[in-house]
Amino acid sequence: MERITAEAFEDIYSEYSDRIYGYIFLLVNDKEVAEDLTQDTFIKAYKYMNQFNGESQIFTWLVRISRNVAIDYLRKKSRFKFFSIEKFQLQSDEDTPTEIMIKGEKVTLLYEAIRHLKLSYQEVLILRKIKEFSIKETAEILNWSENKVKITTSRALAALKKELQKRGEVHEELIRIR
Repeated sequence: MERITAEAFEDIYSEYSDRIYGYIFLLVNDKEVAEDLTQDTFIKAYKYMNQFNGESQIFTWLVRISRNVAIDYLRKKSRFKFFSIEKFQLQSDEDTPTEIMIKGEKVTLLYEAIRHLKLSYQEVLILRKIKEFSIKETAEILNWSENKVKITTSRALAALKKELQKRGEVHEELIRIR
């Protein structure tokens, strides 16, 4: 792919920056760090745009870059905190304050359980179940085969169910995230 113009790259940034930020925020759970890492992602993408061969979607390519940027940051910080409750909308017009509180507690329990899973399980659950990437897109981002994504997703869900049961917090609606 030939070098793109700054204007064309601004369009790419405008279209995808919020989604990339959301993904990174789920990984680092810090708004300012997520903003910085989002900028780092787009700087790297611009620098290496000539290496984008068009075999995948540009968004998938950007998520792969953002994943690597975030993992590098987390390795340097030696902490792997992945989920943020603030990311999810817990209130709807019909919810009572009690229902909102219960939903918040359930989300908290779910995220606490996910944080105790191994990194590959956390990543695949973020991509497949929270960010709702397809199997193919997840495979491209993680540089795995589609079969490995399917198997790891299944194992991650089983491990999540086991972790929730171990905590005595088995709520079918939490486990039913397929």
